[in-house]
Amino acid sequence: MPDFMTVDYAGQPLWLWAGFLCFILFLLWVDLGLLNRKDAIVSPKKSAMMWAGFASLAVAFGFYIWYFYEPDPQFYNDPTNLKQQAVIQYATGYLLETALAFDNIFVIGMVFTFFAVPREYQHRVLFWGIIGAIVFRGIFISLGAAVVNEFTWVLYFFAAFLIFTGGKMLFSGGGDDDDEDMDLAKNPVLRFLKKRLRVTDTIENHNFVVRRPHPRTGKMVLFATPLLLCLLMVEIVDIIFAVDSVPAIFAVTRDPFIVYTSNIFAILGLRSMYFMLSAAIARFKYLKYGLSLVLVLIGLKIFWNFLFYKQLHLVPYLEPQWSLMLTVLFLGGAILFSLWKTGVDAKTAQGG
Repeated sequence: MPDFMTVDYAGQPLWLWAGFLCFILFLLWVDLGLLNRKDAIVSPKKSAMMWAGFASLAVAFGFYIWYFYEPDPQFYNDPTNLKQQAVIQYATGYLLETALAFDNIFVIGMVFTFFAVPREYQHRVLFWGIIGAIVFRGIFISLGAAVVNEFTWVLYFFAAFLIFTGGKMLFSGGGDDDDEDMDLAKNPVLRFLKKRLRVTDTIENHNFVVRRPHPRTGKMVLFATPLLLCLLMVEIVDIIFAVDSVPAIFAVTRDPFIVYTSNIFAILGLRSMYFMLSAAIARFKYLKYGLSLVLVLIGLKIFWNFLFYKQLHLVPYLEPQWSLMLTVLFLGGAILFSLWKTGVDAKTAQGG
């Protein structure tokens, strides 16, 4: 192995980061290069199978962390049981990022509707959206890790932001108004892109760019298609949601490798379960209440462990397994209540 591959980056050797990225790229090649080579509508059943596959890999990666991962003690408050802490923080981060992704699914659906993207091309857009998400999340997490581990007090701002966000979601009906008020036609980024790019009037098969004669010179030039604009908007949606998700995951763990891997597995699951959940997203209308409680919980945990325990020595250390248990309880309870309540409401409406 070349010497430079053993150099540490964010607490782990470079070969481990490279190995993880190669593994993810291999999964994406299998996805688009083998399983979904042809443009076709992804059925909910196939979507569920894809999600189950990615979720199984995420669980398997948790076993890798338990048996082989060597956590860097500088990212953990308690120097004992580092592997147990790493696994619990990875699982908590994965669940949290997956729950945060539900809003992402709803907004991506709005983007597809706005651009009238045929269902058989949607998987292609989501696939390339993953590539962008891998890059942008890597940039955000690298910057976040540099700031958090250099200035630990920044976590207090993250904690306050999460408590504020969770409280706002809890007391504003789950934030549905924000989704309903979203108007892509007035989006400044989209309007900027339309002014700066040559765009065709219609979607051209699954192509993001096509060659067309210039309207004035007649010379063949590249035109963007609405599918490219759709892809760029999906990327922007992911960047916007990263504003919530990155502080949330750093409030769970300061280990950059755990932050990044849990994020990427959650994103892979998001894209695969889009077709499974997009038609039934209304069945999870109360999930935001559970998520809001989780955000408040994580924010309070930061103040508990970093301020009241570590700095003031007023309280005992809150073990990570308790936050994982409460995360599962809040999210699982919200999902079960959503399915039950929406089912009752549907029956009542039919009976009326």
